[in-house]
Amino acid sequence: MSDAASAATSGGEVWTVRRILDWTAQHLKKHGSESPRLDAEILLAHARGCPRIQLYTHFDSEVSEAQRAAMRELVRRRAAAEPVAYLVGHREFFSLDFRVTSDVLIPRPDTETLVVDALDVIKPWPQPRVLDVGTGCGCIAIAIAVNAPAAQVTATDLSDAALAIAAQNAATHGVANRARLMNGDLFAPLTDGDTFELIASNPPYIVAAEFERLPSDIRLHEPRAALDGGPDGLSVIRRLVTEAPKFLASSGHLLIEIGCEQADSVSQLLTQDGRYDGITVLKDLAKKPRVVRAARNG
Repeated sequence: MSDAASAATSGGEVWTVRRILDWTAQHLKKHGSESPRLDAEILLAHARGCPRIQLYTHFDSEVSEAQRAAMRELVRRRAAAEPVAYLVGHREFFSLDFRVTSDVLIPRPDTETLVVDALDVIKPWPQPRVLDVGTGCGCIAIAIAVNAPAAQVTATDLSDAALAIAAQNAATHGVANRARLMNGDLFAPLTDGDTFELIASNPPYIVAAEFERLPSDIRLHEPRAALDGGPDGLSVIRRLVTEAPKFLASSGHLLIEIGCEQADSVSQLLTQDGRYDGITVLKDLAKKPRVVRAARNG
């Protein structure tokens, strides 16, 4: 729904919800969106200040000029590859709504694989202690805390801005009293007495040379520090494998999200370390390797 389109139809057809959605979906498809209709619906619902499902019951309703103006700006930015989640300020993850900004990685459905397994892993402990390393918006730690009411979660991140977002999300979901947020690089904020039944992480794992080949909405807008895993994609993962045992309780588990081609490499790192047993590769909904799980042996 460009300015030109609006002007051309000012005396003609009414800009209804249906018409705006149809026009926007076609426009975004031309600009490379992989989910143009969904993008259009999310953006229009945001511009109208209503739940997305409400669009379906108001297809023939006229959209006000103020809402059309807001929508035009959102569509312009989306066509320039800005992620929808940043435009509307939130993203659903594990059936929870998380605030997101360009300071944090946008939560992906693939990461839900890690949360599902984490909740299964901590079941035997009556009051499990969980550490989320590199928490970003806090989606892993908070999803675990919401679904495991006895869990105490700690989350670390190098970014103060990311931790501020995580704190807001923890408060929104009522788990702030069970979520300790700490600023620092990986395990650096912890003390020698900190131990956990579960350590989880979605670390940066993109091979540096492949970063420039990522889709433009990721490459241009999401924080590179949360994506770039160094020359072979394993720079941070190596540190997790090496440093985690110091903070794992006896028989505690380490869960690491990985790139789909890294399962063998990460499994080998864990085996060579010598302090892990039960090394297992978990697949996501697309049947691709997504998480490596290992238990501290002793």
